[in-house]
Amino acid sequence: MNLKGKTILITGGGSGIGLEAAKQFLQIGAKVIITGRNKDKLAAAKIAYPSLTIIQSDVGNEADAQFLFDKVKELGGIDILYNNAGVGILPTNLGVANDKHLNGAVYEMEVNYFGVIRLNNLFMEMLKSREEAAIINTTSILSIVPSMIEATYSASKSALAFYTKSLRGHLHILNSNVKVFELLPPLVDTEMVADRDDKKISSEKLVKGLIKGLEKNQYTIRVGDSKLIYVLNRFFPKLTFGLINPKKINSILR
Repeated sequence: MNLKGKTILITGGGSGIGLEAAKQFLQIGAKVIITGRNKDKLAAAKIAYPSLTIIQSDVGNEADAQFLFDKVKELGGIDILYNNAGVGILPTNLGVANDKHLNGAVYEMEVNYFGVIRLNNLFMEMLKSREEAAIINTTSILSIVPSMIEATYSASKSALAFYTKSLRGHLHILNSNVKVFELLPPLVDTEMVADRDDKKISSEKLVKGLIKGLEKNQYTIRVGDSKLIYVLNRFFPKLTFGLINPKKINSILR
């Protein structure tokens, strides 16, 4: 896929992976629109990269999603929708059977799953009107093997992974020009996981892997340890589950 000259909308673009993606897409000659909930982060991104277009919105909110679509349409539309926004809620020390756990799961599904479907539905006809268009959905290494301490997050990303594959197949049957990519990151060194000591990959390396996959029309893009976990899980699922869920998490769950 040729990315130069394309107009790309990145959700969750005010920091972390989204902002790094905006930076690298700009470097290769794309036009970039970023959106996110945090007005200050969007403003800082605009100062750092003046050619960015910023729109404040919460993709987990139906009214905001419609507002975002209307603003993008006014700007002339997009060629690529990059569903990067995601949230993760760690369990409380009370375990899984409590209201906070349920509320967190609902929030994760609203942003990580339903929010993606909502935006895809809104932008689909716009994307179909383009000569070459794409949707990028960010799932996770945890859509391959679930984490015991991030059970509902893993579930939301697994749901998104199945949806992504089905959407790709559906559009293929319709001979659509809209390509559907799935990015499976490992743990990425971002603000959201700053307090974790686990092995992390940099946002820069992840986005480089994403762009390489897009340019090669590699529809499932695994970067870093996601490649290894995918292969190991096919042949040694019990071992792989243990790698994702080491014994030390028992102390976290207590």
